[in-house]
Amino acid sequence: MRAGRRTAAEAAREARMRVAVDREKCCGAGLCVLTAGGVFDQGEEDGLVVLLVAEPPAAEAEDVREAAQGCPCGAITVEETAGQ
Repeated sequence: MRAGRRTAAEAAREARMRVAVDREKCCGAGLCVLTAGGVFDQGEEDGLVVLLVAEPPAAEAEDVREAAQGCPCGAITVEETAGQ
């Protein structure tokens, strides 16, 4: 391997995911908690989404994507940056 070049696996490890939630949009369905309970929770009093981890580990990435896509209220935003 040439100096200064990274493998695809190294670049993938450096990929980052950032998650944000909009509690004003949340309707309390709880699908996010069922899908990615290590990243999302629900407030005890109002049942609205609570973000536990804003930058989840790679092992949680697929579940977080699924939770965002499945949110009936569109309250979850996922921003991903690829490793360089």
